[in-house]
Order: sequence, then structure tokens, then C-alpha cells
Amino acid sequence: MSFEVDIGYTSHLGPREANEDFAGAVHAPRGEEARGLVAAISDGVSTGGGGLEAAQSTVMGLLADYFATPDTWDATVALDRVIGAQNTWLAAHNQRRQGSLTGLATLTALVLHGHRYTLAHVGDTRAWRVRADGAPAVQLTHDHALDHPDLKAQLTRAIGLDDQVRVDYEQGEVQVGDCFVLTTDGVHGVLKAAQIGEIALAGSAGQASDAMVQAALAAGTRDNATALVLRVVGLDARQLDDELFDGRRLDPPPALKVGDKLDGYVITARVADTGVHLIYQARETATRALVALKTLHPSRASDAQERAMLAHEAWLGLRVSARGEAGFVRVHERDAQASALYTVFDWHSGRTLEQIQQAGTLTPVAPVVAAAIEWARALGRLHRHGVIHRDIKPGNLHCGDDGRWRILDLGVALSGREDPAARELHAGTPSYINPEQWDGAPADAASDLFALGVTLYQWLTKRLPYGEIEPYQQARYRRDPEAPSRIRPDVPMWLDHLVRKAVARDPRQRFETAEELLLALERGASRPIAAPLATPLMQRNRAALLRIGLVVSVLFNLVLLFWLLFLPR
Repeated sequence: MSFEVDIGYTSHLGPREANEDFAGAVHAPRGEEARGLVAAISDGVSTGGGGLEAAQSTVMGLLADYFATPDTWDATVALDRVIGAQNTWLAAHNQRRQGSLTGLATLTALVLHGHRYTLAHVGDTRAWRVRADGAPAVQLTHDHALDHPDLKAQLTRAIGLDDQVRVDYEQGEVQVGDCFVLTTDGVHGVLKAAQIGEIALAGSAGQASDAMVQAALAAGTRDNATALVLRVVGLDARQLDDELFDGRRLDPPPALKVGDKLDGYVITARVADTGVHLIYQARETATRALVALKTLHPSRASDAQERAMLAHEAWLGLRVSARGEAGFVRVHERDAQASALYTVFDWHSGRTLEQIQQAGTLTPVAPVVAAAIEWARALGRLHRHGVIHRDIKPGNLHCGDDGRWRILDLGVALSGREDPAARELHAGTPSYINPEQWDGAPADAASDLFALGVTLYQWLTKRLPYGEIEPYQQARYRRDPEAPSRIRPDVPMWLDHLVRKAVARDPRQRFETAEELLLALERGASRPIAAPLATPLMQRNRAALLRIGLVVSVLFNLVLLFWLLFLPR
């Protein structure tokens, strides 16, 4: 279901001469729909008539600038930066005017994103949440005003009041049918929570906001009356914040056996135990479909970093799945009633490339090329998402019974939003890691392409281009890989050149993008690429070159010494 919100807005000046309330809502721009929606309401407080200007500039500035912040920022960070900037501007504005036409503003801002909401609040405007079950409205904010019957209009916090503003933040879960109501004190000052909840669920959001303001006027409000009603009709795919929240809230299940039940699934087999993760095959009781469940090993259940990485993997999988990208396993959204921390994937029967290689049979060249085309195409899609896989290898390339290849395991992938500790992790399988990473360079798209080249070389030749590298070794690439066509004569020369280019010691000789590799594979013999140049010894093994130079120097000096001592002059 796509993200959809029914919005209603009504404002009335009431018995006042001017309306100093202001509110609005805006969806994320095209292409960034996953960032959701931001809404805000403000009540201006004036000295000489500047209240409307303060309220209007506060709301419009927030709506205009929120989606201009980086999407890697948490909603609270983005709101804090934007609200802080508006407060600084308005405070300076008031100081310059020195009492004439000055204005302050309250602010209640709501961000709906994924399956969660983020609320920012300053002043005495309010936010309410009304559930579809008809329960009374729940007030989500606390007024920043003096607690005295005669001084309730005296604010203790407001936008523009001081050089620095302290903002209250609240985050929580959103469900389809939830109704969020933002009101000024002209509404909630005369209506009780039960009335607000009852009116909010009546008719459309527009009808509800009209009815709420009319009810406030009928109740004798003495202020401007404004209501902004947002009714959640559909939710977007879960966002990273949703997954991280579940990663902290839920515990991994204990080790499961065949026949055990977990929520709506029955375990049918244990597929893998890596010591960090457990992977099960399970059957969904409602549809009878087979799925794969991935969770943390009980020994890692309390590891906050592993929990965050599992949540990040689930979010990445949902992000790719939501766009229907071929070449990846679809991830199911976690049910809101899930009792444990786990991720559900589609189940695909078949074999990984590692299992195919263990069979010992030599695969003809044509299927190898066809598979490499699918890998390169899928990897290109991943890189266009801004994601680096970091662990391309035969065990993470799966050929289903439907004949389609899929890239598995985004557990150590980088997206720019992963936990910083995960970014520092030296992930990947040593024999497939490019030389630059052993010298301290970070993983990037080029490292994925190198790993793909190593995988292709190994499938064709049954050898690793640079030999087996142990995790505790400092990898050294002291020779160029042997040409695949010399190991396996049926490898065509165009493919020989392509594979050698993909695993070249010098990164400048390799493919720069997955699209470039894909194009070379698709063109094949019709547009062959040139063979990569041999890597100079100075670059491959500087120490060996220095040793050779030392030996030559010693021999030369010995010859010179012999000539000086023993030969006639």
C-alpha cells in the first residue's frame, strides 16, 4: 500500500479582529516520496501586530526547508536545524524592531514517514492522536505556559522569544486509520479530548476540521480557532527508523526446531548457522507459501551492533524490493504484531554458485557469460541505489529453479545510513577483496566489481586469480593472474581479456562501473576489449625490485673490487 494521508484544514478568526494562526502541510518532492509528509501549526503572539508574520514565516519556513535537509539526517535532527534557524532569525528580527510590530510564535510540527511519526513542539499549540477504535484523543504535547488560571496565556517557550529555543520531541508508531489533529488554543481551550476525538473521526478530514472549528466557536472560544486534521489512509514501505526501532524493541527468538511456530510461520528446516545468524525455511500458515527467516544467533542476541546491522539489511531489502528490482530476493514487511526480531524473505529453491562449483563439473562458457550478465545488471541496480554490497562471492550468488540469478545477503552492505561501527568493519571475504582495501582504502563500487571479476575467473578456471588469501595475512598481489585461456583453452579471447581486466592489479585498468562491465559482456566477440597491460614489477612488488637492485649492486661492487685487486693495471 502506498503512503496516503487525507488532510483537512480550517481556520477562523473567532471574536478577534485579526487571525494570527497559520498552518500547512506538504508532501516530500517527487523522487523522495519515502520521506513522507510534514505538517505544522502555529499561533502568533503579537506586540503591535507581528503575530501573523511570526506564525506564517515559522510554518512556511519549516515546510519549505525540511525536505531540503539531507535524507540521511534523522527527522529530529532536520527539524532541530530548521526550527533553530527560524528562531534565530525571528529573535534577531524582534530585537531590531525593539517592541514595535514584534511577534512570537508557537509551533507544533508533525512528520509522518514510513510507519512512524516525529513530533516537534514549542508553545501551547497541541497535537493529538485519535485511533480508529473511537477512544478519546490522546494529547501528544505538553503546553509551555505558566500553570496559573490567570496567566495561562503567558508562554514560557516560543519561537523568537530567546536566542536559543528548546524543542520537545516525540516519536511513535503510526497505523492505518490513525488521525492526527493539530490545534491552536482557540480550539482545545474550549473542547475536551473526547469531543476532539469524536469529531476527528466523523466524515472526511476536511469535514472534521470544519466541524471542530465550528464546535469551538459554538462553545464560546475567545481566540482564533484553527484545526489541521491528518488521517492516515495508507502507509509507505517501512523506513530505516522503523527497522532500527524494532531492532531495539524486539528480541531475537531462541533457537528453533522443525515444527516450532513463530507468529504466523511454522519452521520446516534449519538452512544455515553462521554463528552470527540463523536462517530457517518456514511455511506461512495463512498462504502455505515457503519463506526464509533470518535472525540473530542466540549468542549475539544482546549485540546492539548486530541488531542494527540486521535492521539495516531488512530496510535495504525492502528498499530494493519496493521498486521490483530483478536480481534480488524480495523482503516481506515485518508485521506490526511481530513477537520477535527476524526478517522474512521469499524462498527460492536452487543452488548457490558455491554449491554448483562443489559439484566438480565444468560449466560451459555460454551459461557462465549469461550468468555474469545477470550479476552485472543486478549489481548496477544496487549501485544506482547508492548501495555497496561488500561481499560478492560464489556463496552469495544464487540460481533459483526458475533459472534466474539473485544476489543474496545485504548484511554488511553500505548505504550511507548504516551504523558507523558497521562502516568501519573490514567486511568481505579476503580472497575477493581488492588490493586497495588492504592498503586502507574504503569499500566502494569498484570493490564490488573486482569481487565479481574474481568470482567469474574462479568459475571459469577453478582457481582464484591471486590464490587463497587467509584473513590474518596481509594480502600481497605480487604477480598478474594467469590468462584464463591458458588454463582452459575453450575460453574465447574476448572473455579472457574481459576477465583479466576485471581483476587487474592496477585499479586504473579495471572497469569503472557495472554498466561498463555489462556492455562488454553483452557485446562479447563483436566488440572485444584489449588485453590489460602487464603490471610493472615496481608496482606489484617494490621490495622484490629493491632486492634485485641490491644484488646487482653487490655483484657489481665485487667485480670492481676483484678488478682493482687482482687484474694488472
